[in-house]
Amino acid sequence: MSNVFCCAIAGSIALTALGIQPIFANTNNESQSQQLSPPSWHPVESVQPANRTELAASEVDFAPYINTYAELVYQNYSDAHRQAMMMQDAIATFLAQPTAETQKAAQDAWIMARQSYLQTEAFRFYEGPIDFVNPETGEEGPEGRINAWPMNEAFIDYVQGKADAGIINNPEMDITIEEILKNDQVTDEADVTTGWHAIEFLLWGQDFNDNGPGQRSFSDFVPNQSNNSDRRREYLTLVTQQLVSDLAFLESEWQPYADNYRAEFVTSDPEAVVSDIFTSLATLSAFEMASERMAVALDSGNQEDEHSCFSDTTHQDFIFNAQGIKNVYFGDYGSYDGQGFNELVAQLNPALEQQISFALSNTEMAVGSINQPFDQVLASPLGSPEREEVEAAITAFEDQADLFRALGPVFGVDVEILAE
Repeated sequence: MSNVFCCAIAGSIALTALGIQPIFANTNNESQSQQLSPPSWHPVESVQPANRTELAASEVDFAPYINTYAELVYQNYSDAHRQAMMMQDAIATFLAQPTAETQKAAQDAWIMARQSYLQTEAFRFYEGPIDFVNPETGEEGPEGRINAWPMNEAFIDYVQGKADAGIINNPEMDITIEEILKNDQVTDEADVTTGWHAIEFLLWGQDFNDNGPGQRSFSDFVPNQSNNSDRRREYLTLVTQQLVSDLAFLESEWQPYADNYRAEFVTSDPEAVVSDIFTSLATLSAFEMASERMAVALDSGNQEDEHSCFSDTTHQDFIFNAQGIKNVYFGDYGSYDGQGFNELVAQLNPALEQQISFALSNTEMAVGSINQPFDQVLASPLGSPEREEVEAAITAFEDQADLFRALGPVFGVDVEILAE
């Protein structure tokens, strides 16, 4: 079943990322009811999932839904890889001719490339290619290199009051990808050296503004300057290359008709696979989004706890993570329209399916209503409309996670909320 809102919302959010307000945004900052009123068909009381054996569904064929998921993952990672390469081209153009205009083009390319990647975060939390751990070799998936945060930006480059801070300004350290990776999150997990947010910091610099992103000057990247500009240029080039390489790896692991992770995934025990898929969605909803990315920042009020604090695009992170969850449930991504799990749930427990579809739309509306930039929310007083909007979104993510867990008995599988 097609997710009818997918394309329209994605298009609206793309405009938001470029500073254009989407049609569903709260433009007057007044406290509004952020949760949708249930439609007439929506059950008011909590639905108790029926026993799967009572629905003549003890032999559910999960294969079509698993195959849809695998193809959706592949197409999403393909887009993330392609858009990261476009960002890489924009950064190369910026470094070849550093100006305010080429810097802005590189920043815009970063914002757009993030949109595809953020949706892929719905594929985490079951030790797939993105976040596997091999206990024998110590090898890990690239998630930590790709999207680690929060980060101690002074570990990479100068910050306010510390002009000589960071690897870039340390002449005893070579600027090579080997050296960069060797120093990544060694003694402190905030000592991040790679990934989206390292690139973000280099493009924008620290954000000291309530009404806009960081204001790093393009002059930091003009060649042959006394401010270690050549080392900074090389650092940005190398970490961008590493990000593109990591995304290429993820795309290849989900490519169809290949000897890779996808081939194992689609032929594994289907109930275990479905358990992984919905544990992933529940964990992203309740632990990663509601707790780590929203509640922690709201409680601390610290911009450093924002997910994308340098570019002031944290609101985009919320929106596209929510979209990624919807993509999986409805089996849609872009022009791809497969067999969504919503179709199966509708057969096994129609009332629960209505609740889940309603909850996903409610979350979409809630995150779209959050005031932007997010640092204005963090600076707002307790009980303010801005904070209430985020609290409503937190509740919405928690509610949908509970509903994903309720699918466990319906499918005959375990669905958990993991906490790292």
